[in-house]
Amino acid sequence: MAEKGVLRVRLTPKGGRSSLDRYEAEVLHARVSAPPVDGAANKALIELLSRSLNIPKSRLSFASGETSREKVLHIEGISTEELRVRIETALKVK
Repeated sequence: MAEKGVLRVRLTPKGGRSSLDRYEAEVLHARVSAPPVDGAANKALIELLSRSLNIPKSRLSFASGETSREKVLHIEGISTEELRVRIETALKVK
């Protein structure tokens, strides 16, 4: 069975710019410039995570929260620990 990382995200749509803000209490706080209309903010979040964490978009999927600010994503082929390391690295680089 392939590994599947779990990522909890608190998303701020229409945040002016797309960025990862902080990671605390195992929740990644992110903002995207897209509005929460017709899935635009979710699409922008997937693009941001893919680019920032170096994970193909095809491996990212919503487990829950597609219409909420609090989201849970599954990431195929990566452990939750490796995911945490990538998040911390991405936050240091910005």
